[in-house]
Amino acid sequence: MKIALIQMTSGLEPKDNLAKLDGWLSEAHAQGAKVAFLPEVFYSMSNGLAPSPYLPDGSNEHDQAIKNLAIKNKIAIVGGSAAAKLDGKVINRAYNFDADGNDLGHYDKRKLFACDLSNTKLTEADIYTSGNEARLVEIEDWKIGLGICFDLRYPEFARAYNKAGAEILTFASAFTVPTGRAHWHTLLKARAIENQCYVIASGQWGEHNERIRTFGHSLVIDPWGEIVVDAQEGEKMVYAELSHKRVADVRAMIKMT
Repeated sequence: MKIALIQMTSGLEPKDNLAKLDGWLSEAHAQGAKVAFLPEVFYSMSNGLAPSPYLPDGSNEHDQAIKNLAIKNKIAIVGGSAAAKLDGKVINRAYNFDADGNDLGHYDKRKLFACDLSNTKLTEADIYTSGNEARLVEIEDWKIGLGICFDLRYPEFARAYNKAGAEILTFASAFTVPTGRAHWHTLLKARAIENQCYVIASGQWGEHNERIRTFGHSLVIDPWGEIVVDAQEGEKMVYAELSHKRVADVRAMIKMT
């Protein structure tokens, strides 16, 4: 299966972010990609002190705009998240649609990021309410376990997806620059090796506002822990080919129970 990963510098205004995404997704469809993986908070990036004012609520114009990305461009979208409103609370929700716009199910980020570094201080719990359920979606005969950013630091989440039959783990992300430099590649490679799954991590990159800078380096890692593609820095789209045989071969080489 050919996939696309989108690495972008989302701003606060959805219309600007959607314009970029439409261009990339149209190209991905033309190039034969079946699924596009989007980064965390692709729809609207706030400064971390307050939620975005552009919040899907399950039935408004923001929900339809996200769904239309798949319908308009005839490509499935997986993993990318947006701040959303649910019962008066704000959650970080990953949206997933097939190429016809059918809802594959959503995932709400379970682990909320908090850091206090010399040049970065963020506490997501000041804005968001955490989710409490895993979500496995199936598309193009692939089972995909969903996570968002900070979730990747919790190996038990990934292991549960492995036991449920996942062949792909995805972590839509907006990793900060200091934590990205220190831990991004190591954590994602570990999740791939431990679970003998492809790991797909589409990330934000660049300076989004006066408080938020992200690391980029969107990655596809194979079940042996080898990097298939690293988007490095900059706004771009990259491609990768996934193979069921590669998963089966790795799992046959080292049997894990």
